[in-house]
Amino acid sequence: MHLERSSLQFLIDLKENNNRDWFADHKSNFVIAQDNAKALYGAVRKGLEQHDEIERFKLFRIYRDVRFSKDKTPYKAHFAGSFSRLGKYLRGGYYLRIRPGESFLAGGFWEPNKEDLFRIRKEIEVDASELRDLLAEEKFTRYFGGVLQGDEVKTAPRGFDKAHPDIDLLRKKGFIAVRNFSDTEVLDKNFVQEVTLSFRALRPFFDYMSDVLTTNLNGERIV
Repeated sequence: MHLERSSLQFLIDLKENNNRDWFADHKSNFVIAQDNAKALYGAVRKGLEQHDEIERFKLFRIYRDVRFSKDKTPYKAHFAGSFSRLGKYLRGGYYLRIRPGESFLAGGFWEPNKEDLFRIRKEIEVDASELRDLLAEEKFTRYFGGVLQGDEVKTAPRGFDKAHPDIDLLRKKGFIAVRNFSDTEVLDKNFVQEVTLSFRALRPFFDYMSDVLTTNLNGERIV
């Protein structure tokens, strides 16, 4: 299973002609491209289920909500889908976006609620060595550069020391690993395999975070 070049070309054309008349005239091309994308995301889900438990998959609609946006273009010039892990014991999720020139996958914790964020920060405050070791692992470095991305506070979270040696991690409001792809990589017949390998490389990170979020600082289960 791979993405057809015509599907990527549809997104390129849509970006250049992002209006309802053009979309209506090319609706059949959209249906073909969307079916191709659905099949690709289905193959990605099968790859994920080889090593993880996926509770829910969502392929985002191509129609934009423009009610509160300055950008009034009606369509998203990309395909995007998210995969949620199973239940309250397996936290976090995976994401894949296919957009000409700007495709990427990501995994982790985009906007953890305040309770989860505080729990993660307390774990880092006490001992960040295990997380540091995970980020330095060969596969995590190969696919994600050994770093976590996400929004950050400017100095230090309230109640945490701005001089803490792991302040770079404590400042984060999200904990996300990201891998970018070129159009050539997206169209490659091995793209789904590369996505699967990348997501598999996140499992130790997810296992660590799931353990943190289901226990207290004494290691006692709380869910």
